[in-house]
This record gives sequence, structure tokens and C-alpha cells, in this order.
Amino acid sequence: MEKSNQKPPRYEWGPFTLWDGIEVLDIRYDQVFKAVFTKETKESRGALSHLISALIGRTVKVEAIIANEPPVDDLRQRYLRFDVACVTEEGELVNVEMSFNPEEDEKARLEYYAARLFVSQGIHGEDKNYNDLMETYQIAILGKCQSFTDGKLIHNFLYYDPDNCISFGGKTRIITVELVKTKPIADKSIEDMTTVERWAVFFQYLTDEAIRAKMNGIVKQEVGIAMAVETLSKITQDQEEYIRMTTLLKSELDWQSKMTNARRSGRKEGREEGMEIAHKEDRQYFLELLNQGLSIDEIKERLQKENTPQM
Repeated sequence: MEKSNQKPPRYEWGPFTLWDGIEVLDIRYDQVFKAVFTKETKESRGALSHLISALIGRTVKVEAIIANEPPVDDLRQRYLRFDVACVTEEGELVNVEMSFNPEEDEKARLEYYAARLFVSQGIHGEDKNYNDLMETYQIAILGKCQSFTDGKLIHNFLYYDPDNCISFGGKTRIITVELVKTKPIADKSIEDMTTVERWAVFFQYLTDEAIRAKMNGIVKQEVGIAMAVETLSKITQDQEEYIRMTTLLKSELDWQSKMTNARRSGRKEGREEGMEIAHKEDRQYFLELLNQGLSIDEIKERLQKENTPQM
């Protein structure tokens, strides 16, 4: 049979094409996120500049990326978040993170690293004072969690006196984007979406073929998103880099699965152990203590004290 020269169906993605049948890497995983936004290319740098501009509300241009990735042979790298640290043309420091599975202490963590980012600036010297400190931005794009219940997609935190309604006017900002809140936004027309909303829908639904037509429309509307997808497409088409990225993702997912299994197993074993140490008539009491957040050891100690005859 004569071999057909006909090309497979394709999806149109702005200025380039992504062939159907090729798996699109999920940009919500931080390794993929960093790979897209830290390459030394016009498209990658442009995508990062557009993303930061949308989030802080004014146009900035990224001047340089700060190297902060652990060595490839560092066994700790599976525990680390691959953040994107950069400097704008004006000298402002920006740290952008994609956190697909944020921990319960995410807010405290953001505050800690926002402070570290601000004090990392050097103002030593005779002709410098505190006014020479530049603005810093700690940005977190959060995947599988909802930290705030108000339904708002983006939050911009500054120092503020709530009693007197006065802003401190500080130079440290924490910005969060909660991707779990994008479902109502994705149902809107592209024209009715803000730039930040288009970025959020792009992150959340990039791999969802059910709304691929809308994703194509968003890419055509936003130059920065088109640059990001073009960079991602090149990663996908580069066999060596694609294998490297899928290996990193497999490692993260395997680690995440092992940790989840360990937690579930620990909870199950703890409950079984607790049920064994409690008398039948005490089991409901045991469950109540467990639900209050007491550890197995704490419950053992309390039950032992309560069951010890008083002299």
C-alpha cells in the first residue's frame, strides 16, 4: 500500500500548530511551569513578562532570571518547589511559584518567603538608604486548594491597618491566584474575561480537550499566553527534553502517591490501634478525642489516667 503524505489533523495555536495526538504537558506542575518561563528565548521571557504584568497590574519587562534550581544530583530536589525568581528592568524582585498541591501552611510560607525576598536586597554603602529598597512581589498560583472563601480569583496583600482603614504603603506584596475558582470564569466569553482570568483559565484547562476551541481563542487574544504555549510546544516536540520533563513529573506523582498512601495507612493503623486500646464502652469517647485532634499517644495517656483509681 502506498504511504499517504497527508498530515494528521491539527489544532491551531496562535502563530504555530500543535498536532493532534501529542500529549500536552500539564503546566500546573511546577517543573513544567519553570521550564516554560525560564528559557533564554524571546518567547519564554516575553511570556513571563506578560504574566507578571497581568498579576501586578502594570507593564513590566523581565530583565534577568535568578538561578535558584538545585543541582540535578541533589536528592532533595523532589521536595523543593521550582519557583521562578527574576528581576525587572526597574530592579524589582519577583518570585513566581506554581503550586499544584499546596500544603496547609501555605499562607505562612508565602509570608516567610516574601520577607526573605525583601531583605535579600543590599543597601550597604554610603550613598544608600532604606528608600532605595525596591518593591518585591511574592506570587503564588495555587492549584488544588481554596485558601479564601470569598470567591475571588486573585488576592493582592499589602500592609494595612484595618482599624483605621489606612494603607502602610509598603513595598512588599503577596499575590495569590486560586485556580480552583476558574470554573465560572471558563464559562464566560473570552471577550468578557480579564487578562488575569484568561491566564488562570489557560493554566487550569490547558490539557482539557473538551474546551480546546476556547483555549485556541484565548491564545489568539493574549500574546503572552501564545508565547507560553509556543515554548511549551517546543518542549513537547524536543524528544530529549520531553522525556526529561515526563520523568520529573513521574517522579513527583510517584512521590505524591507514596506520601498519600503513607498518610492514609497511618490514619488507618492509628484508628485500629486506638480501638484496640479502648474498652468497648469507651470507643465512642475515643473517636471523639481523635476527632478533636489528639494523637494516639495523647489519647492513651488520657485513658490511662482516667482509668487509674484515685488514692
